Amino acid sequence: MILSTMGSLFILISAIGIYRMPDFYTRLTVTIKSGTIGVGCILGAVAIHFSDFSVMTRVFAVIFFIFITSPVAAFFVARTAYLGDVPLWSGSVRDELKDELDKSERNQLKDDAL
Repeated sequence: MILSTMGSLFILISAIGIYRMPDFYTRLTVTIKSGTIGVGCILGAVAIHFSDFSVMTRVFAVIFFIFITSPVAAFFVARTAYLGDVPLWSGSVRDELKDELDKSERNQLKDDAL
C-alpha cells in the first residue's frame, strides 16, 4: 500500500513537472526521473502483493530494465532535440554542448542520423 501510494505520488510529480517546467529539456528530466521511480515503486508493490517467486523475478527484471533504459533513452532524446535546434530556456545558465559542437559538426550529425 505504501509503495503504490509513493509510486502514484511520484507519477503525479512527473505530471505536474510537465506543466510547470519551462522548456523541453527540464520537462524531460523531471518526467524520466520521477516517472521511473514511480513505476518502480508501483511494480515493487505488485511484487509484494503477489509474493510469488516467478512474479517477483519478472517484476524485478522489468524494474531493472526500466532503470537501465530510461536514462539512456532520455539522453538520446535530449541530444536529438539539441541537434534539432530545440531552444533552451532563456533562463538557462550554461550550454555545455555549444562550445563542443560547431555548426558543421551539427549538420554532419544530422545528415548521419537521416
